Amino acid sequence: MALSDYEDRFSCAALSRTDDGVLTVRLHTKGGPFRWNGRAHGELGDLWAAIGGDRENRVVVITGTGDFFVDFPEPARMIDPLVGGVVNATQWDHAISEGLRLIAGLLDIEVPVIAAVNGPAIVHSELAVLADVVLAADTAYFVDAGHCTVGLVPGDGMQIIWPLLLGPNRGRYFLLTGERIDAHEAKQLGIVGEVLAPDRLMERALDLAHNLAARNPVTMRNTRSVFKRALKRAVTEDLHYGLALEALAGLSGREFSPR
Repeated sequence: MALSDYEDRFSCAALSRTDDGVLTVRLHTKGGPFRWNGRAHGELGDLWAAIGGDRENRVVVITGTGDFFVDFPEPARMIDPLVGGVVNATQWDHAISEGLRLIAGLLDIEVPVIAAVNGPAIVHSELAVLADVVLAADTAYFVDAGHCTVGLVPGDGMQIIWPLLLGPNRGRYFLLTGERIDAHEAKQLGIVGEVLAPDRLMERALDLAHNLAARNPVTMRNTRSVFKRALKRAVTEDLHYGLALEALAGLSGREFSPR
């Protein structure tokens, strides 16, 4: 697959690649900050598959647009991962299929992935923290606003990655309470590698990307492979289960009226 085959296919991402194989993926919504929605939920798995199938990609840099890495447009209430689009078991089954491809496809990319977290990651922060190198602007923070605090099980990968990053107890606390972890604390906790001023973020990300792209591609692909093995095992064992329980909570939430 060539870049020309897929660069204009996805409404949620603008793609560009340098001559040395550094592919930049800029997440966006209609050219502005990336706001999570059902279309993105469906597209991203296909986007990762296209990127992974293009052997000309040597390093992938993922970033957002404007002040947010990923935002959520809905108010804090009982919601679902497709922003109001899931109402029955058949539709949830479709959402589970998309959710599996969303995470597995990202991990299936065979080359190093760098996340340049340009601002808050409100939902689906795994898009950033599953990268091999995570850089954050000093305006960024991480929070899970789309699950426990609004009535859903954090079963779409958040229950896997955050307890691995934070440790079991802090990870559960983070997901249950909706805690915000800002960029500087995230660096202290080992979630991000560097914190930079927003106007320096992409420059640094691209510097690192070009450095990696200049190395032996066989070494880089296999280094990526050894880094992600433990994550892929965890995803294979627990992601489908977690998504199914998230669906159950989404269906039951429409019947539940808090006192």
